[in-house]
Amino acid sequence: MYFLAVATDYDGTIAHHGSVKAQTLAALRRCKESGRSLILVTGRELPDLKNAFPEIRLFDRVVAENGAVIYDPSTEEELVIAAAPPAIFVERLKERNVQPISVGRSIVATWEPNETTVLETIRDLGLELQIIFNKGAVMILPPGMNKAAGLEAALRELEISPNNVVGVGDAENDHSFMHLCGCAAAVGNALLMVKEAADIRLAGDHGDGVIELIERLSREDARIVPPERHGIPLGIDHAGKKVYIEPHHGGILIAGSSGIGKSTLATALTEQMAHRRFEFCVFDPEGDYDNLENAVLIGNSKEPPNIEEALKLLRKAEGNVVINTQSLAVADRPAFFAKLLPKISELRGRTGRPHWLLVDEAHHLLPASRENIAQMMPEELPSVIFITVHPEALSLDVLKTVKVVIALGEKASDVIAQFCELIGVAAPSAASPPGNDEVLLWDSSIPAKVRAVKAARPQQAHKRHTRKYAEGELGTDRSFYFRGPENALNLRAQNLMLFLQIAEGVDELTWEHHLRAGHYSEWFRNVIKDAELAQAAVEIERDEYLDAVESRKRISEAVTHRYTAPSKA
Repeated sequence: MYFLAVATDYDGTIAHHGSVKAQTLAALRRCKESGRSLILVTGRELPDLKNAFPEIRLFDRVVAENGAVIYDPSTEEELVIAAAPPAIFVERLKERNVQPISVGRSIVATWEPNETTVLETIRDLGLELQIIFNKGAVMILPPGMNKAAGLEAALRELEISPNNVVGVGDAENDHSFMHLCGCAAAVGNALLMVKEAADIRLAGDHGDGVIELIERLSREDARIVPPERHGIPLGIDHAGKKVYIEPHHGGILIAGSSGIGKSTLATALTEQMAHRRFEFCVFDPEGDYDNLENAVLIGNSKEPPNIEEALKLLRKAEGNVVINTQSLAVADRPAFFAKLLPKISELRGRTGRPHWLLVDEAHHLLPASRENIAQMMPEELPSVIFITVHPEALSLDVLKTVKVVIALGEKASDVIAQFCELIGVAAPSAASPPGNDEVLLWDSSIPAKVRAVKAARPQQAHKRHTRKYAEGELGTDRSFYFRGPENALNLRAQNLMLFLQIAEGVDELTWEHHLRAGHYSEWFRNVIKDAELAQAAVEIERDEYLDAVESRKRISEAVTHRYTAPSKA
């Protein structure tokens, strides 16, 4: 379930002439029984609302006085988040015969055409107050106080993300809280400008419109809004149409050979998520996202990540987190992920946060060889992006959650065909390799078609964490092995500094065997993912006039020039 709550106005929305029909109440109960929260957002004062609406306990929170008061019907606790109206202001309005007038905990309310007198009084007293209109009602509140501010406070108490809320209203003062919500709906009797700003224009008036909304929400959930509302822009296709990845559509696989831009694409997607206020969590086994903007780093090459610290950050509004498991042994990372994933899934189901998960090197964390992955996986795993160079090494249970494949590189079409074979579906016709900055996109909802998409580039440079390569633990499958021409040796270098130390001590025959075979530049390019270092190594490897001593020296200089050697090395 994507939308976790419905926030609704009272007068003119669920209520008509001050009362709520039995059919509307029944629909609201069905909505709550589905597991969604209900929030009432109104300009009324609480005593008046309780008198008019005895069923107020149906709601999980009430935002009253146009945002100034938060009320919990289950405990009857009130929280006032705005200042009380100045006594002299109220006195002066009464002196000027402003009638009718109502004074709440923070709000002062009257009716048109008293707004002119109200504005003059604010000016004469030199006060900083704002006037908000509501279909003839005139409400005076402290600056910045509106229904959106109140709804935000209520959602913090409920720990629900605004992106996972549907807001429905009808009048001028509903604009702010409807805009805050992930989906804005206007009932049939709403003002024209409210309808034009809404994502959904309901046919029914008042409660009938709310019934219509709840029925659609039950059937469609996140599909009630178009892709551009909740989707993350991936790029533009050949027809010039924007292409989005959608949170409710299922898992997404980003795959392709090493060093061709998978993490660069992932970085661009996180920028779009942050820009659109969607919160993300990156699982980073290799330290590739240590410098990612808009996110807090948990764990590093020395210290393992703390699960409770990560969950605490993810519960916060706009809490984007990178979880770096680099300090953990490669064999221990799947177990750590297996422990953390259910906790994050529970958090997402309850709060909506984080909106997106990005799992880099997914074949390490969810390998095909692990037998209990199905037990740790939630029944539904939407809004997850798996990034891997080896789709075939991913668990089949994981692959079956994938609905969209984004393939990179010259063999992108082969990647899609391989994925289809793995999950047992017919592969689409082979497509031409993608052009510059392009990817191939396959969507299971249109399985016969593959689209080339010019992918967005990140504004931030994707900075590799050079310390990881200098002294970190790259893992057995990514280390360099000095074996020699007869495979007589098996010396493992799991980082660049060990590579230089071992290179200095191996015999000349072993050194030159790997040099002339181009193994050094291949490792620099495909594992270290440093094209400039790889090119420098290629030039050294091809220079037949260099002996073992000189070639070793030049390779060492090329590495140390680009990577700062730690003092212990």
